[in-house]
Formats: sequence, C-alpha cells, structure tokens
Amino acid sequence: MEEMELRIIKINVDEIKHKLKEIKAIKVKEEYQINDIYDFPDRRLLNNKGYARIRIVEDNLNKLTVNYITTKKLLSQKKYKVMEEHETTIEDATQGASIFQTLGLELVQSIKKHRESYKYKNSLVEIDINDENFCPFPYIEIESTSEEEIKEIVSLLGYTMEDTTSKTIFEILNQEGTVKGL
Repeated sequence: MEEMELRIIKINVDEIKHKLKEIKAIKVKEEYQINDIYDFPDRRLLNNKGYARIRIVEDNLNKLTVNYITTKKLLSQKKYKVMEEHETTIEDATQGASIFQTLGLELVQSIKKHRESYKYKNSLVEIDINDENFCPFPYIEIESTSEEEIKEIVSLLGYTMEDTTSKTIFEILNQEGTVKGL
C-alpha cells in the first residue's frame, strides 16, 4: 500500500483536538505504542529511508493489545512523503522480533508514544506525543490518498502547506538538533 503523508510539528494538542471536533472528525484510535525499529548492522534500510518495525499497541478504545510487523520504504519525498508499506498483525511480538533477528536485523531503537487518530473523510489525522527522550514536541501526521483532502485538512486546522513537511521524524529531529539513538 502507498500512502501520502506530511507532518506539522510543534502543535498545540488541545487546539488541534478542538478543531478536529469542530470539523466533526471521528476519533478512531487512542493508543499507547512501543515501536521497535530494526535494521541491518550496516543500516542499509534507514540509510535508504526505510525500516522494519515491530509495533505493540495498547488500544485504549477497544481495551486490547495488538502486535504488528511492518516494513516501510520511502518512494518519494517531494511535496509529500510517499511510502510503500507492508504490515500485518502477529500474535507474538517476541516471535516477530526473532524473525527479524534470524534475517540478520538488529534492534536499533525502541520508541514509545501516545497516539490519537481522527478520521476526516478518507484521511487520517494522527496526533503523536512521543516519549520526550525521543521527540520533545507533539506533532500531527496527515495521511491520505487524496492531495485535495490533505490540503483541505491543513487549511481546516488553521495551517498552510508551508507549515507542513514531508521529512521523516528522524530528519526533523536531526534538523532540530534533538536526534537520539540511531
């Protein structure tokens, strides 16, 4: 699956939630995540703006835990970040990690965050608040298959396209001088 996404960083979380409520966006996720990022020892995936991930999600809306195994690869990073993503649920996160390790990958970083996701039309607006040791500021990701919807959402939230970035969170943190790990 391909997704277009962009970020707006250093947001006011309460203000964004208020605006999402005003536009009648529907809350579809409220979760705590542990994202374990894997790569080969030479960092060939991350150096090419991709990665392998095991995600453990504590779903607070549905009161359950779900584990995902994912690979992502950057396809384009012009106006929007376009990623090729392959993801499926797995029963056991430890077994997923063992599969990656058997293939020669190693755990590079474990990132913890709180995420709330809202659906507007056919797009997602995700509010991410990471462990401050990883990312000291909250941000939103807007994901869609429609450029028109992305522009509409950016405007409805009170921003312009100039306020957005297609950079990965690692690039943003590096730019901000706050990158840790990797």
